[in-house]
Amino acid sequence: MSTATSKLTRKYQATIPAPVRATLKLEAGDAIAFDVDGDEVRLRKARPFDLAFTRALEQTLEEWSSKADEKAYRDL
Repeated sequence: MSTATSKLTRKYQATIPAPVRATLKLEAGDAIAFDVDGDEVRLRKARPFDLAFTRALEQTLEEWSSKADEKAYRDL
């Protein structure tokens, strides 16, 4: 097993290190998925099912997309 690291920006963004991109065969524009299990997280290339599920879920969350909601939940 090898380890690669990256640093978070102020917007909580990180660059995926080259060895990880190569292993997952990631290209610019690809979607990624985070599988969370307790205090461990696995990063993988998103599958078509992941994308379909996300699109379906997004439609159910539109009721919380106001500026007031953004302000109220920004720090969570």
